[in-house]
Amino acid sequence: MVMTRAWRNGAAAERDFPVERVSDLVAEPDTFVWVDHTDPRPDELADVEEELGVHALAVEDALERGQRPKLDRYRESLFLVVYDVTGRTDTGELVSHEVKAFVTKRALITIHGADVDLSDVEHRLDASADIADHGVPWLMWALLDTVVDHASDVVEDLDQAVSALEDDLFEHGSSSERQIQRRSFVLRKQLGVLRRLVVPTRDSVTSVLHGDAELVVDGIRPYFRDVQDHLVTIADSVEQLRDAVGSVLDTNLGIASNHQNVVMKKVTGWAAIIAIPTAITGFFGQNVKFPGMSQWSGLFLSLGLIVATSLVLYRVFKSKDWL
Repeated sequence: MVMTRAWRNGAAAERDFPVERVSDLVAEPDTFVWVDHTDPRPDELADVEEELGVHALAVEDALERGQRPKLDRYRESLFLVVYDVTGRTDTGELVSHEVKAFVTKRALITIHGADVDLSDVEHRLDASADIADHGVPWLMWALLDTVVDHASDVVEDLDQAVSALEDDLFEHGSSSERQIQRRSFVLRKQLGVLRRLVVPTRDSVTSVLHGDAELVVDGIRPYFRDVQDHLVTIADSVEQLRDAVGSVLDTNLGIASNHQNVVMKKVTGWAAIIAIPTAITGFFGQNVKFPGMSQWSGLFLSLGLIVATSLVLYRVFKSKDWL
């Protein structure tokens, strides 16, 4: 599926036109286009290569999934790879979508899977139509700004999850300790994935701002600088949250160790209470007559006392979470 839009003299001109018309439209003065491909076939990208002169290596990368976030510069175009992270699943996985783009002086060609929805990019374009005269850099900014906004929402969600984890840190019970450890490892994994998928985009935007991409003129430069600031904030937040999760893990282990020490002290106290009478009676050899002595009833009575006292001690220790 292909979506096409064209702007002329800073105003929307056409949409849903055939890809074959792209080369004709970009040849017109003050005209630029956006072509959005969903799961394109190799022959469709070959048409893009022919229509816009995109480098063959960029087309080859566009066909391969799992590219790292990057901005490659060729003679007549740029090749951009970003990841749109939109949320978290119940199983602890981040929902991320790979988006690739060819950037030329007069065209932006985006490539993604069927699970990607770029409607937010269109809404951003419609809301900022007053700066449409900046051309393709305006389209590129809208894509990057949408990705950064989604990532910022995910970072805020992770921040709330870490805060909730810290609030639950001092809950008692071994089951709570295990739950905190599991949640900590899941959060740490999510933060690691977010750092790997989103933070490198900061380098791409920095390359644009420092003149590696001559497409960006001074009028649109502040918008890219705003995107860069958001990416720097995301990178700092991710590192701070990773440190916070690490602190939670260390604190949880410390609490578990302290709790174990308390249990050991209590068990030692019980052992001392039981050991002293045992030592005294054993030392003096208090072999006195008792009910059922030399009878089967005495054996059953002693066995019953052993089982009963053991069960009582087990229940006491279990209720205090010592076992």
